[in-house]
Parts: sequence; C-alpha cells; structure tokens
Amino acid sequence: MKRVLVALLALLVVAVAGFLTVGARIADGRMNTVVSTAVPVVSPVAAALHRRLFIADMHADQLLWGRDPLERVSRGHVDVPRLQEGHVALQVFSVVTKTPRGMNYDHNTGDTDNVLLLALAEHWPLATWTSLRARAVYQADKLRAAALRSANTLTLITTREEMAQFAERRAGDPAQVSALLAIEGLHALDGRLESVDTLYAAGFRMMGLTHFFDNEVAASAHGVTHAGLTPLGRQVITRMESLGIIVDLAHSSSQTVQEVLAMATRPVVVSHTGVAATCPGPRNLTDDQLRAIAANGGLVGIGYWDGAVCEPTVNSIVKAIMHAVQVAGATHVALGSDFDGATQTPFDTRGLAAITDGLLKAGMAQDVIARVMGENTRDFLLQQLPSSSPTPPAGR
Repeated sequence: MKRVLVALLALLVVAVAGFLTVGARIADGRMNTVVSTAVPVVSPVAAALHRRLFIADMHADQLLWGRDPLERVSRGHVDVPRLQEGHVALQVFSVVTKTPRGMNYDHNTGDTDNVLLLALAEHWPLATWTSLRARAVYQADKLRAAALRSANTLTLITTREEMAQFAERRAGDPAQVSALLAIEGLHALDGRLESVDTLYAAGFRMMGLTHFFDNEVAASAHGVTHAGLTPLGRQVITRMESLGIIVDLAHSSSQTVQEVLAMATRPVVVSHTGVAATCPGPRNLTDDQLRAIAANGGLVGIGYWDGAVCEPTVNSIVKAIMHAVQVAGATHVALGSDFDGATQTPFDTRGLAAITDGLLKAGMAQDVIARVMGENTRDFLLQQLPSSSPTPPAGR
C-alpha cells in the first residue's frame, strides 16, 4: 500500500508540474501577442534607412517567460534571432519579480503574487519562491548565461567602455546584439538598501522604482497611496546615483516623478510610457513632465501597446513620438516597446522598420529619426553608465 501511495503521489507531482509548465506557455502565448504576425512591408527608402540605423529599445520583459533568449520561437515578441532580423543593436531586458492578481492601471496592492506561479511552473530555484531579490538575480544570471553561450553574438553591457566597444564592433557586423539589464520595481530589494549593491553586482544598470503597486521605495501610478518617495527611497536614489545605476520612473506616481526630479543629480529615464496629449492615462506623461525630464537631461521611451498609445498601431506610435519630440526635444525621445510585457503590439521586434517608415511619412527628418530609433539611447548610455565596477559586495 505504501508503494502505491508513493507512486500515486509521484504521479500527482508530475501531473501538477506538467500542468503548470503547459499553463505558463499558454499564458505567454495569450498575453504577449501581435496584431499581425506578418512583418510589415515598408518603402525601399525606409528599409534602406533602417538598415543604417543603430536601433535600441529601452524595455522588454522577455526573461520572465521561460524562453531561451537565443532561440527563435513563434510566441511573444523578442529573442536574439528576431532582434537580428529587426536590425536591433541594443535591447534592454527588464526583469519582473512580482505582479498583483487582477492587475490594472488604477488601484493595486502588493498582497498577491502572480510571478510565484510562473516561478513554480518554470522550475526556478527554491530561493526565488520567497525572495524577490533572488528572482531578479536568477533572471540576470539567465541572460548572462545566454550571452556566454552566444559565441559573441549577444553582449551584456555593464560599463560605458563596453558600450563604446560594442558600438564599434556593431558598425562592422550588423548581426551583433547587445543587452542591458533593468529591473521593473524595487520591491526587488526585499526592503534592504544593501540590495542595491547586490543587484549592481548581478549586472543591473537601470532600475525602475515601482511597478503596479506601492513598495518600500516609492508610490506607483497604479497603487493605493499615490504618494512619493519613502525615506528608504531617498537613500536608494542616492546609492543608485553613486553607483551609476540609471533611475527609471516608468510606472511611478506623479509625486514620485516630481520628488525624484527635485533630488536627482544625474539624468533619469522613463523606459516605456505614452504621452497624455495623444493618449490620456494614469501612467502617461503630461507635457509638463516631458519638459521636466528633458530639463533633467533625461530620456523618454515611447511604448507600442494600448495603455501607452491607446490603439496598438504604427500611426498611434508615430503620433506619440512626434508629440514627445515637439515638447521634449529630439535628443530626449527613444523607443520603449514593452515587448513581452503581457501586451499586444502591432508587430514583434522584426517589424521595427515600420516605425522608421511611419516617421518618414510623417515628415520627420532622417537625422531625427536616427536619434529616436536608437542613437539617443546609445549616447545616453555612453554618458551615464559607470566607467568601471566597484568591488562586488559579499553575500550575493
């Protein structure tokens, strides 16, 4: 009887694990979609211009979904083969460590944890079941391992020197792709200031303060309080700036944005957003915020999904970019797709030439298009990344 019970228990465990694994793939396929799977057809002029550009995207959540970044798959938006096909030189890979059930743009608490289910389904290490910091480090290690396996096709960037070296190599080899690690929400600190150094040692060079709920660092645009920075948050900003970590204000409450800009001594980014003038919404930037971020020397990444541009079309993306350039200036606007962020976009990363084409048709000058499509992000990183790494702290 005991053997039968053990056998039944083993079968149950296998069945549950199989169900969760299949469920994770189904969720990925249903949540990360495109309006059309066909690569958009663009004009010969746009295609030729796009091939000459340094294309950079400031936000994708590919690491969350259990896909190998080096392998082409038919679901979702981003992997290295598709980045190469889209002529993308730099992709910022952001890690997600926790999202609430019933996630919405208006009101969320941090009481529930969707990512735990994914961690179980995708067989993440035991430490990730209870530590958000461990989840961030695990995803970072996954990207680093992919870069090491890529035969120098994928380069993980951590310093301005590495960025400059990559840009030089990329000019002679358009198949080269670089990656930068970012975090979506500093609940990943597990409430500890010293975790900033731990995550820096893991390779993170851009950190979003909040995601869909308020945390120990700051208030979210989608949280409960709509307040600003906490005392810990002010310490975190100071420590991030001292290490050369870029502060990302995506998802931050209006008060958080205001308070960070008031104390920032270095330029910030909003990695993926829309603009309220073309698509009203609780997380889209007002013209006053656009001007304030430009005055800070910062950079705004325009997204492609409905929450950013209201309708996931090339025309809507172009409209938002044109407005942001008009208000903030040509050197302060970039791409911030939110690919693989449980979003529907017009295309996957193979289709980025459609934005180049749309901007040309809208009358944007080619040198400005080059800036928006990636030169602004490249130059920002060349200026703002740390020039060298401090000694990693013990106890990572």
